[in-house]
Amino acid sequence: MPRSATASLAALNGVSRLSELTRTPADQTVGRVLPVLDGLADLLPWGGLRRGSTVVVRGSTTLLLALLAAATVNGSWAAVVGVPDLGLLAAAELGVVVHRLALVPQPGEQLLAVTGALLDGFDLVAVRQAGELREADARRLSARARNRGAVLVPFGQWPGADLELDCTGRWSGLGEGHGYLRQREVVVRSRGRGAAARGNQVRLVLPGQDGIALPVPTQAELRRVLP
Repeated sequence: MPRSATASLAALNGVSRLSELTRTPADQTVGRVLPVLDGLADLLPWGGLRRGSTVVVRGSTTLLLALLAAATVNGSWAAVVGVPDLGLLAAAELGVVVHRLALVPQPGEQLLAVTGALLDGFDLVAVRQAGELREADARRLSARARNRGAVLVPFGQWPGADLELDCTGRWSGLGEGHGYLRQREVVVRSRGRGAAARGNQVRLVLPGQDGIALPVPTQAELRRVLP
């Protein structure tokens, strides 16, 4: 193993050991639900991100970052593993408090160990697997999140998740061969198990004004505010 990878893993193991002194088991954790932006709350049966849960995001790194924003504003710590193209500027524009965000862009063969160590010390851990992660290992990480009272947010496929969020949409901002991509109108659908079995969907603008996620107004709402 390269020396840098060994040092990084040792540092994360230090986080894990420290967290054993500072974290309580999931069933004793105060603040069972971490907040999310208002536009996302209707997607989650708990009104936020329930500690101990696994919430899959598919189709949008912007949605992934938006899920982390409100929690970091309220003092939670988040980490993103295995997403090398994710930028701190994009995170900040969506409202993420970047000094409470850790990035591990390329964990390589240590993805399982790194993600497990982060779940011991962070409130939210997002992870994109490189290649195929064994189903048993994925379920082991979900169990670790449940035991430690953290929220695991896989980006892509993940077996046995409590909730799945699928995002589709289109970008706007380009003119006839010129301009910049400014925002994306999306439809986000949720489905899951237990309280999330009924599912839901919302239409959002990502990012909206000031970078936050804004719900797309309905025709009835537009008629009330437009002349």
